[in-house]
Amino acid sequence: MSFTDEIAWNSDGLAPAIAQDAQSGRILMLAWMNRDALKATVSEQRAVYWSRSRQKLWRKGEESGHIQQVRELRLDCDNDVILLQVEQLGSIACHTGRESCFYRVLQDGLWQIVDPVKLNPKDIYT
Repeated sequence: MSFTDEIAWNSDGLAPAIAQDAQSGRILMLAWMNRDALKATVSEQRAVYWSRSRQKLWRKGEESGHIQQVRELRLDCDNDVILLQVEQLGSIACHTGRESCFYRVLQDGLWQIVDPVKLNPKDIYT
């Protein structure tokens, strides 16, 4: 039995994958993985996700250079969520140019942006 057989994949053959900074513990992003993405992540020791919009494997940082080097993989108690503890190269995980995709906080009933843009997305993506 392969380690991928232990995952409770959803009806689309996907599982949510949370990327967490291995040093700070901050949640950087959530993406999706299929069996091939998980296998590639393990063999390459870098985050590889399944792009639902492009319907193909997506190596984090393939365009931006902001690669996630995998330090550890964990599976939750229900076998349906993958946690990647990563070293985020370039300190930007979000396509908006921020450290984390979770840059808004609910304050007084409104979502407020609390994290700065570290690098203009126009300078990241060509």
